[in-house]
Amino acid sequence: MEVHVIRHSPVNFDKNRCYGRLDVPLADSFEEDLRQLQGILDDDYDLIYSSPKTRCSKLAMALGDKNKNIKVDERLLELDFGEWEGKLWSAIDQDELNHWMADFVQVAPSGGESLNQMFARVSIFIDALRNENLAKVLIVTHSGVIRCLWAYLLAIPLENIFKLPVGFHEHFVFKLAKNHSLDAILKLK
Repeated sequence: MEVHVIRHSPVNFDKNRCYGRLDVPLADSFEEDLRQLQGILDDDYDLIYSSPKTRCSKLAMALGDKNKNIKVDERLLELDFGEWEGKLWSAIDQDELNHWMADFVQVAPSGGESLNQMFARVSIFIDALRNENLAKVLIVTHSGVIRCLWAYLLAIPLENIFKLPVGFHEHFVFKLAKNHSLDAILKLK
């Protein structure tokens, strides 16, 4: 199966605030961004998977048409920052923040999830997708999920995934085989 993955559209939200699961508004450039993406992305996907957050689902719906199936999947959500969601990074208790930063793979923000937990749900999604009878799919999701996909495909240690930059609309293509050892990166776009 050929799997195309794209990060959602830019958002109109304070970069100094923490957000993962928070549903934040899209940037005013959405329509222009959409036109550019439509000229770049394929249009023959068997299925489009999307995170339920508006910044992903609105893009997925716009890229699909009446003949396309769009499937919203909770496993494609960004990291859950729990009680930190929407707060200024500088307003988060610095001891809690430092504790999380020292081991974000195992430690979860209060009321949220650890990177290890997120990686587990993304892995379950990919393992389930592997068994679907589809030729080509598109996944519209978040940078954290995309980093987890990279870690899954290339066995990158989770403590290193934030070294992988993932910009808005950045996408890549990989082959998902029945046997994990035959998976392959096809294109970086």
